[in-house]
Amino acid sequence: MRFYEGSVGDQMAQSKGGKLSLPDILRYGSQLAKGLIQLHSIGLLVLNMKPSNFLISDHDQLVLGDFGIPYLLLGIPLSDSDMALRLGTPNYMAPEQWDPEVRGPLSLETDVWGFGCSVVEMLTGVQPWFGKSSEEIYHSVVVRKEKPHVPSGLPPAVEHVINGCFEYDLRNRPLVSDLLLVFESSQNAIHGDGGWVGLGSRPIKEKSVGNGYTTWYLSKDHLQVGDTVRSRSPLNARRPRTVDVREGTIVGLDGDADKNSFALVKVPGMHNALRVQELTLERVTFGFAVGAWVRLKQETNTHSPVGILHAMQRDGAVSVGFLGLETLWVGKAYQLQMAEPYYVGQFVRLKPNVVTPRFEWPRKSGGTWFSGRISEMLPNGCLVVEFPGRFVLGNEPNSFLADPNEVESVSFDTCPGIVEKYHHVEDFHWAVRPLAIAFGLFTAMKLTISMGRGISARLKKNRLNGQDMGGRKSGWRRIFRDASSTTK
Repeated sequence: MRFYEGSVGDQMAQSKGGKLSLPDILRYGSQLAKGLIQLHSIGLLVLNMKPSNFLISDHDQLVLGDFGIPYLLLGIPLSDSDMALRLGTPNYMAPEQWDPEVRGPLSLETDVWGFGCSVVEMLTGVQPWFGKSSEEIYHSVVVRKEKPHVPSGLPPAVEHVINGCFEYDLRNRPLVSDLLLVFESSQNAIHGDGGWVGLGSRPIKEKSVGNGYTTWYLSKDHLQVGDTVRSRSPLNARRPRTVDVREGTIVGLDGDADKNSFALVKVPGMHNALRVQELTLERVTFGFAVGAWVRLKQETNTHSPVGILHAMQRDGAVSVGFLGLETLWVGKAYQLQMAEPYYVGQFVRLKPNVVTPRFEWPRKSGGTWFSGRISEMLPNGCLVVEFPGRFVLGNEPNSFLADPNEVESVSFDTCPGIVEKYHHVEDFHWAVRPLAIAFGLFTAMKLTISMGRGISARLKKNRLNGQDMGGRKSGWRRIFRDASSTTK
């Protein structure tokens, strides 16, 4: 076994301010990316990226150390319940590392988060989340979705790719090959004094806000002539009923990697091929597209059978994120079938046959389950459900996790009767019921007052009529009496 006397962490400790120069960071970053690519190519994840684990050889070459943790991939059970100890160092851990069976899966992009944290520490000389406990870091990264601060003044391409490392949804992070491209190309733009110049005409991949995707996500699949494609579905949102491009076949490609590339798509029933921007298309293979909700044909008790498709190869090989698995499930397309899609904003409830759900689910006062609204979907299909129809006090939680296999969609269309539809209206906000009660009381009071006034008016009218009849009778008596006296 070869012995290395120093690490990048040791070099930082001996440097002024505890940080490295930009040329050294770019050089080490390039070497680090190359090492990651080699490990990832044989199915190994590091999961413990930090400067003290980046060893330096006698020739000032960076060597990755301490990557024994990926034995998790071999299925070896772990008895240590402390996630921070078994999966890495809290300061450098991605959100999915804290509870990979629930918030996972662990993937190649998990190491990308650690890469970004390490580079930020090299730039600033300060460890990410320095001075915080493991619990505080968990709250910052997982609950509040905070990201390490990337210092300004960097070459734009470097700044953008490092910011991309901290995307909460791992699918939106850049690949290690993207990191290598940016770091290697940026080395040529650095002066000897550490300053930098523009990168010429090479474009910078910026975050795309369209449909929830980043350009890092969109550039992961390279289309080819002969691929079946269609308009890309929004990320974690309902697929529009009308799309620009129905399923068609690519008959030509126009453009290159440094510019907006277009594809010529031949759609059945249309005479001419459509010229469409590649990033707006998704490849469909064996009926599946990346990001689709899928279900295992043969279910298992070890994990949820419903998940999200992460990768779809042209030969039918697939990678799927399933709730209950720490890493991606790898198999073939014939083992899957399409599942009911979920989207943010959709109302769901537990299926009638679910007696004991995987996660806690709130009940109403009568013992029935609440219906909730999906606020977030994790990369493995785990749903984050909020309950706006539930009134909570103080710090009582009102957001719960859910297994997609245990819930079903609920809407006005699926509510069979008036009572069920009203109950669904209550799910939209806890104030609906008290407002409905208040409105009912107000209506009842108004109706009572109105009826009271009507009865009172009728009684008054009857009294007046009675008095008038009485007056008429006394008058007739006086007339009769006067007539009698005259006769006499």
